[in-house]
Amino acid sequence: MGASTPVEPGVSRRDLLKLGGAALAAAAIGPQIDLSPASAQAPKRGGVFRVRGYDPPHFDLHAPGGISFKLHTLLSFTHSRLFKHKAGPGVPVGVFTPEPDLVESWTQPTPTTYVFKLKPGVRWHNKPPVNGRELVAEDVRYTFERFMTAKGHGNRFLMESLDRVEVLDKHTVKFTLKEPYAWFIDVLATPMACAIIPKEAVEKLGDLRKPDACIGTGPWMLESYEPNVKAILVRHPDYFVSGLPYVDRVEWYVDEDVSSRTAAFLAGKYDFGPEFISALRWPDLETIRKKKPNLVFHQFRNTVWSYLHMRTDGPPFNDVRVRRAISMAVNREAIVEATTGRKDITLLNPPVPAGLVEWTIPLEQLGDARQYLDYNPKEAKRLLAAAGHAGGFKTPLHSTPGYGPDFVDTIQTYQRQLKEAGVDGEIKMKEYGAYIATTYYGKYDGMGVALFTPFLDPDNYLWAYHMPGSPRNQSYVNDGKVVELLREQRRTFDPKKRKELIFEAQRQLLSQCYYAYGPSGMATGAWEPYVKNFMTNLGYDYGGRMVAAWLDR
Repeated sequence: MGASTPVEPGVSRRDLLKLGGAALAAAAIGPQIDLSPASAQAPKRGGVFRVRGYDPPHFDLHAPGGISFKLHTLLSFTHSRLFKHKAGPGVPVGVFTPEPDLVESWTQPTPTTYVFKLKPGVRWHNKPPVNGRELVAEDVRYTFERFMTAKGHGNRFLMESLDRVEVLDKHTVKFTLKEPYAWFIDVLATPMACAIIPKEAVEKLGDLRKPDACIGTGPWMLESYEPNVKAILVRHPDYFVSGLPYVDRVEWYVDEDVSSRTAAFLAGKYDFGPEFISALRWPDLETIRKKKPNLVFHQFRNTVWSYLHMRTDGPPFNDVRVRRAISMAVNREAIVEATTGRKDITLLNPPVPAGLVEWTIPLEQLGDARQYLDYNPKEAKRLLAAAGHAGGFKTPLHSTPGYGPDFVDTIQTYQRQLKEAGVDGEIKMKEYGAYIATTYYGKYDGMGVALFTPFLDPDNYLWAYHMPGSPRNQSYVNDGKVVELLREQRRTFDPKKRKELIFEAQRQLLSQCYYAYGPSGMATGAWEPYVKNFMTNLGYDYGGRMVAAWLDR
């Protein structure tokens, strides 16, 4: 990774490769593809990737609403980060090995100091007002200063440990942390927040909300954008990785209708599965197999999972008996069955999802807290009665249809299950953008149904949703023991010791049931056989997974 210091900057490459073996073994329960690299076949230049994408709320990753996956999946084509995650057919799903992107080399002189040498000659997209100038260290400093100070930035918690960023010379930047942060390099690699931006675009346009401000150093440039229709991306001719990308153009189509996008995929409009991370819906899987038997299929554990959140800062949810009752009222197999038609793919999730196999606590190690993941309506009713709610109670149940009809089915399933236990939830829907700006940031009353952000490390699942002050702490968790454990694991560079702390935090969180952690299932990725050198993976980095892929029609 370029480090020239004995100080370990987080999980080592060896540990991450070890994680990869575990993740691959755990995921290998469905149809698999050959994971050997496609380097034996010479890449071909040209052509168009056709992708079912999303309509971003705007283009400013630091503004309210900028946490949206609908934005970051698109920015993964146009923007670069200091680090990225290794991608390609040799990388199993669930493995996230950081490697340099804009960084040429780096050192860690102390546990709280990182010095990054940037690659020289990196060029911004040749669009005004940046006009293809060279990326320099000042761009990095400006990006992270804005990251930490932009009003309403929902991902600020990712850099809570950051103290300051200093420019040492034109191509060298120094990060100083307030305290050791074992996940720092992993966070810099995340496609969910850490894209580098140009100062000129902000100064000229006032912010980055308009598509004209979508200027990066990534492999493709935004050529045109039609709201709620499509975005067209073209090859960045001065991309800093020689020869890449192979494909000249990406057509990013917006289609929020399940039937329409499935039909379009069957008709050959898209080269990749039309669902999130190039996947297929389970109800459509057999039909697609029969009609397109030559597709490449790959099954893997999914980390996109639903959950119930509640205002634990006041009654009735400040009573642990009520929260435990809610968790035990949830029939997790029935939730998976409602959207897939299958029970046998249900995965129970502690606070860290089962898909992160190295960091999720094994169910048998949960102790007494294990019972709160089991469906037990009789015990749920008893707990409610003991808490003074023998007749049940009513509550708002906030959510959004913005994640699609399968998620709406999930919301309704939660509602029915809660009602059977005595909790009468009145569903209150908001348009996706309004939902992100309000409910998702904790501006609601009662309860809500949501989807966890598919983070790529356990720290972000735990910190984002359970630390006081985090905008994603939708259940208003304020648990002193959890705070102590989460801070300590961030300061612990030894992976074995860090895992012990993370496991203990999961036991504590599940025992208190601040959230009712929902289930997840398996996902099946699919792409056309003429797409070469590609492998899907978890998370938002569509562009990173396609940059070295090519078409062989």
